[in-house]
Amino acid sequence: MAETEPDGAAGTVTDAGSGRPAPRRDPESGAADLRRVGLDPDHWYPLARSRSVRHGRVRAAVFAGERIALFRTESGVVHALEDRCAHRQVPLSMGVVEGETLRCCYHAWAYRGDGRISQIPYLAKGDARPPRGVRGYPVREAYGLVFVFPGDPAKAEATEPPWLPAFHSPAHRTMTFSRTVRCHYSFLHENLLDMNHQFLHRGVVGRIHPELLGYRTGATSVEARYLFTHTGGRTDRGASLLAAGGVRGSDSGDVLTIRTEYPYQTLDLVPEGAERPAFRLWTAYVPEDAEQRRSRAYGLLMIARPRVPGALALAWPLIRRFTERVFAEDRMAVEAEQRAWDEQGGDHNHEVFPLILDLRGVLRANGVPLDARPGACGTGPGGCGQTP
Repeated sequence: MAETEPDGAAGTVTDAGSGRPAPRRDPESGAADLRRVGLDPDHWYPLARSRSVRHGRVRAAVFAGERIALFRTESGVVHALEDRCAHRQVPLSMGVVEGETLRCCYHAWAYRGDGRISQIPYLAKGDARPPRGVRGYPVREAYGLVFVFPGDPAKAEATEPPWLPAFHSPAHRTMTFSRTVRCHYSFLHENLLDMNHQFLHRGVVGRIHPELLGYRTGATSVEARYLFTHTGGRTDRGASLLAAGGVRGSDSGDVLTIRTEYPYQTLDLVPEGAERPAFRLWTAYVPEDAEQRRSRAYGLLMIARPRVPGALALAWPLIRRFTERVFAEDRMAVEAEQRAWDEQGGDHNHEVFPLILDLRGVLRANGVPLDARPGACGTGPGGCGQTP
């Protein structure tokens, strides 16, 4: 059932640093507890929807306990700065945008988009100034989201953001999600990849039989293919509309391809007899707190437009309701998993699905210890902006 990719082997994962195979082990066997492994900051992560960062306004954001101020200048460019003034540590997210600079609300220190101090209004020419400003983060806008690179800025240019051609295709319409889930990001990866939990959604999609057709594991990825067969029960109308008529009767079948490509996740659904996916889902799970027990889930659901003009617009509210119901049930389950971890002080579950054991290996190999987060201004890889 398992397949092999050139960069890894089924049942094992390759350590991204050494290139040596890492054995698949459960946390109880001595491997690091996955829930104590943080996301690698050297990737592009969405921290806000573009429309929420308005012209001339500042928005507070966060990545793994690092507070970040996002602001859009008069020219329309979005910048991200460490959310504290170098003067008295007052959050810059409380500040005011003036032209191309962000001014602290307290003593009016002004910062450029790279974090350098552009003005201290009450200092005379020649007066001593602090040697540093605040840390600036690389920023890109794409797919209606603001992506920030919270790791080493020297790696940002060479690190590709996600590539989602369906988002810009006129053949698709995209539904965007952004929700906080009180759990470690790994629970969310496991939830989407392990489709054996369809009993949880029996009130929404009826009785579904998921058959694992095969999976592949690489150094940074795990991909699984399932055949979904509806075996009875009532299906939410929004589910049928989303699947372009799939999952609608006892003789229907849909093929789902789910892939964790670190640190993102995707899902494609192809209805029986169709040549292209009815929809494509892209997700990113962004840790909010320093312990990474709370995540912000961002999702882009790219739905193929049917041949009938206007049909998708009419179906949109029903599809939205269906997806919200499924997400609510998934959130209930993964938050319960996190509560159990908190109460027991560690991971005491007994995973038996080889696919998920492989996934855990990939997440461990590509993550970082939680105590290895980037430091504050002057101690982390990004440094801080210099004064003029």
